[in-house]
Amino acid sequence: MRRLKTLVAAAVAVTLLAGCGAGAAAPAASGTAAGPAAVAPSGPPTGETLIVYTNSNGEGRGEWLTKKAAEAGFKIEIVGAGGADATNKLIAEKNNPIADVAYGLNNMYFEQVKAAGAVEPFTPSWSGEVDGAKGDKSDSKAYWPLVQQAILLGYNSGKFSKDQAPKDWTDLWTQDKFKSRYERVTGLGTATSQLVFASILTRYKDDGGDLGISDEGWKQIEAYFKNGTPAVAKTDLFARIASGDTDMGQMPSSIIAEREKSFKVNVETVMPSVGVPLAIEQVALVKGSKKKDEALKFINWFGSAQTQGDWAQQFNSMPVNKSAVAKAKPEVVEFFTTLKQQDIDWNFVQANMGKWVEKIELEYMS
Repeated sequence: MRRLKTLVAAAVAVTLLAGCGAGAAAPAASGTAAGPAAVAPSGPPTGETLIVYTNSNGEGRGEWLTKKAAEAGFKIEIVGAGGADATNKLIAEKNNPIADVAYGLNNMYFEQVKAAGAVEPFTPSWSGEVDGAKGDKSDSKAYWPLVQQAILLGYNSGKFSKDQAPKDWTDLWTQDKFKSRYERVTGLGTATSQLVFASILTRYKDDGGDLGISDEGWKQIEAYFKNGTPAVAKTDLFARIASGDTDMGQMPSSIIAEREKSFKVNVETVMPSVGVPLAIEQVALVKGSKKKDEALKFINWFGSAQTQGDWAQQFNSMPVNKSAVAKAKPEVVEFFTTLKQQDIDWNFVQANMGKWVEKIELEYMS
């Protein structure tokens, strides 16, 4: 889709994930007990060190946030991991939490964390400035939305014109000219990868099929792995595109402009007729944090219009905070206004993603 290139080519920049997008989030989980939502006390930061888990610290985000937080009086230590890995870590540590705050995970991941009882309800000072439907849709809101981005299939426009380029993910393994010219994932620990597979598999929903997916759906996944070129550890997709090693692959919208600039390559993106999944990054208060008050103050600062507006400027992102949109880059705002979002049953995805990942890793990735 040439629109994204022209819209974000002048912008600078993330990650994913995914959110279960602006689509329906799963129902409230029983792991978080109902009760009054926590609210930050008044007063300035105390300077206590906060441990922050995230899957959105790449592209300089972690360093930027640490610096800006320090300027605001907060001392934070960021621990980065892929979306699935960060989720598992939060759940594994629920009885003896290490983190105080978690951000960047999408609705699907935070529903898992919430169901495990690892986060607790809270109300940020900016709650009235965001669309609550993009976060925790239950009454006991345990995570709130920060940033949204699209999960896209991008390709080298120097190799393929718009007419020659794929029109959907499935073209990659059904058309000979794309076989062995796209990068396939070698792991499913990131939100971006899981959202790509959710986008594909949900098209083949079958109540009588294996894990709710028809035989045809699983044949698509098998073909994806059979015909792609494996990702190379510690080698950026854009570096491989620039070298001619591959021509296309998955990418979140906000990294494209910066990567094009860094690797001197032009990338266009595909807009399937069904649309694309949106990743909505959330923030949550870790249950059992011994620095709860400081954590809540940090969340108030981080999700504020000022901070999210600065973040949007720096990282080419689209904030959920309506008051921060004015500081987002106009081309990014326009892109998200015209973007077609894929209609995905996120309740179905959340219920099955863990089993899908296990099946894919055992049967198709090995």
